[in-house]
Amino acid sequence: MYRHGMGVPQNDKTAVKWYRLAAEQGDADAQLNLGLMYQYGRGVPKNHKTAAKWYKLAAEQGDADAQSNLALMYKEGQGVIQDNVYAHMWWNIGAMTGSEMSTMFRDSVEEEMTSSQLAEARKLARECIRKKYKGC
Repeated sequence: MYRHGMGVPQNDKTAVKWYRLAAEQGDADAQLNLGLMYQYGRGVPKNHKTAAKWYKLAAEQGDADAQSNLALMYKEGQGVIQDNVYAHMWWNIGAMTGSEMSTMFRDSVEEEMTSSQLAEARKLARECIRKKYKGC
């Protein structure tokens, strides 16, 4: 569940405290881990909206795992409005940054999308990459 390199915490509440401190300083690994803590309710009450917020911050720094997790939030409508276009966009970006899981999920969501939705998702992904993932 946790990003390797950050260590496996013994106490979820303590982990949240340290992840939050690092996440607020802009650490993408901590932002991803804090998103996971909120998504699964580990050390904090489960809150998909807050999880999506932390995933987005890490995704905007180019973190492929956060991009994939954020895409799943869009696909499932957890913490964000359900939107296959944005799910595809983030999975497409994650795939381009090296996430094999993003490639698999991107390809599966394509089956549920129209050609105009696919075109829009691809356009948004190109724009997002051009903006270095900011404001996507």
